[in-house]
Amino acid sequence: MRYYENKIRKLGYRLIAGVDEAGRGPLAGPVVASAVILGRNIKGINDSKKLSPQRRNQLFPQIMSSSIVGVGIISEGIIDERDIYNSTIRAMEIAILRLKVSPDYLLIDGSIRISVPYPTLNIIKGDQKSISVAAASIVAKVIRDRIMMAYDKLYPCYGFSRHKGYPTRGHLNSLNKYGPSPFHRYTFGPVRRLIK
Repeated sequence: MRYYENKIRKLGYRLIAGVDEAGRGPLAGPVVASAVILGRNIKGINDSKKLSPQRRNQLFPQIMSSSIVGVGIISEGIIDERDIYNSTIRAMEIAILRLKVSPDYLLIDGSIRISVPYPTLNIIKGDQKSISVAAASIVAKVIRDRIMMAYDKLYPCYGFSRHKGYPTRGHLNSLNKYGPSPFHRYTFGPVRRLIK
């Protein structure tokens, strides 16, 4: 998973940040983005979706303690105001700006174009192809999951700790039964239809 990092370093860039997000598809909760400049080799880093929650939680403190990390979080209310695409861009920009060291180069998961003063490379399925992007995907996913588990304690009837806000059958059944919570995205189809 170091092909892109090695390729960019051959061009003379040293501080390479991987950028990824978690939470574009759910009906509830924020979108979370992370930018990670890896500080050392950490065994087992992979696309967060391919790792168990237990494994992600094992890797998370290793990444946080040995790397330069920035995080951007955009709330469900702002998502409703700006839409999920622009909210994702903003979360990524905030994550990059919160890096304590300016990166030389950015590897960004997917095709989202962001406005930052650094050279960038978009990589489709970057979390499967770049170790830096994979690390960012783990950080974003763990932080977002923890937010959703905190929401679950406030509104246990929705099962946020199980589905993390994604439109599972159980989540949709709870939505139909209880209506939306303050943490739902009111502009997303299944929630919007209930309000109407």
